[in-house]
Amino acid sequence: MSARNHHARTPTRRALALIRGVTATVVVAATTVAAPLPAAAAAAPERVTLSPTADPSTSQTVTWRTPDDGAPVLEIAPTGATERIRRIEGKRTGEASGVYYRATADGLEPASQYRYRVGGAGGDWHTFTTAADSADPFTFLYFGDVQNDITRGAAPTVKAALADTPDARLALHAGDLVNQGSDDDEWDEWYGAFAPATAAINQVAAPGNHEYSGSQLSPHWPLQFPGAGNGPDNKDLDHTAYYTDYQNVRFIVLNASYTNAPWFSYADWLGDQERWLRGVLDDNPNRWTVVTFHQPLFANRPGRDNEPLRRYWLDVFEDYNVDLVLQGHDHSYGRGNLVANRTDDPAVQTGPVYVVAVTGPKMYDVSDTNWVRNGAEARVQRADTQTYQAITVDGERMDYTASTADGEVVDAFTITKGAGGKHVTDVSTPRH
Repeated sequence: MSARNHHARTPTRRALALIRGVTATVVVAATTVAAPLPAAAAAAPERVTLSPTADPSTSQTVTWRTPDDGAPVLEIAPTGATERIRRIEGKRTGEASGVYYRATADGLEPASQYRYRVGGAGGDWHTFTTAADSADPFTFLYFGDVQNDITRGAAPTVKAALADTPDARLALHAGDLVNQGSDDDEWDEWYGAFAPATAAINQVAAPGNHEYSGSQLSPHWPLQFPGAGNGPDNKDLDHTAYYTDYQNVRFIVLNASYTNAPWFSYADWLGDQERWLRGVLDDNPNRWTVVTFHQPLFANRPGRDNEPLRRYWLDVFEDYNVDLVLQGHDHSYGRGNLVANRTDDPAVQTGPVYVVAVTGPKMYDVSDTNWVRNGAEARVQRADTQTYQAITVDGERMDYTASTADGEVVDAFTITKGAGGKHVTDVSTPRH
């Protein structure tokens, strides 16, 4: 394990913010506004979820579920403009322990707050804010595997993240949101942990192997997380690979569950994504790029190795100098880079940053063996540590902090871009 691995207790995230001199970006927080419930409250829409479109500054997709057939209707208006409510006809998308619907509102104004409800009269009103059409500062959250014992074991970390970062504009999920992808009770727990954020900020979700049964994707997945509809031309990857542009960041979702590929042949699965990924990166007008998927390129768990992912994707990330590669699967924390991207300053690297994180209570041991054998280094590794990650993007700077539910900072670094190129700098923190 690297000599730079952190083991001592580090300061709280609040203390670190003071050390770094970072001023939090203030945005309009998305909230849920309760409307009087009718007598038939039990049939009200549930699992209301914001799913990103390719351009969330002018459009927004919403999914929801009802116990029985209902109205596939989205009502939306600028906050405070009660006379301007639009009624948008959505569609019934399928069934999974209830009936799911999806609707997309187009022609929205950038950087504007909207209120909406789904399913017609009787549902709650919610609010969200569209993305700006410029590089305004914002913060997003990144969660590793939630997966197991969600209500008791994972939810406290999730709730701490939402409370500590009320201005977050996106939530990014690196797979294995639940343990059994077709278990509706587990999805109930997941929505309970993230409520009311699913109805207030976009959920950028990548599937993990636990969202599959063999080669079959959970029927819940496309109904709850349809994606932006701009992924590879491969029907087996529908709803699981896509991108969305948000205030000068291109967020790219990939499907890394190659062991669940149809017919157990991953050549088309990974190759189609590689070709699509190169095109998406080649035509990227944004300053920043964040990629998320489940199985990591450099395994944090002893004895694991995802060689096919490195074979197909690693050169792409390095060629295009992707900023963050956010992963899960190994139930521990790890962050590192290729050794070739070291600089003369041991606290500074260039090139992409590769991260593995876990939010739920299921834990594995850590080892840097797979990193080292494949030309990389693990700058920080931690076992038995549940974290959430808050990342703030502000112009030519990106600040990343991984924290526990009680506020301990596990890892922190800053990426800067300027005339001198890109630099990734470890943030030094005093020990308690």
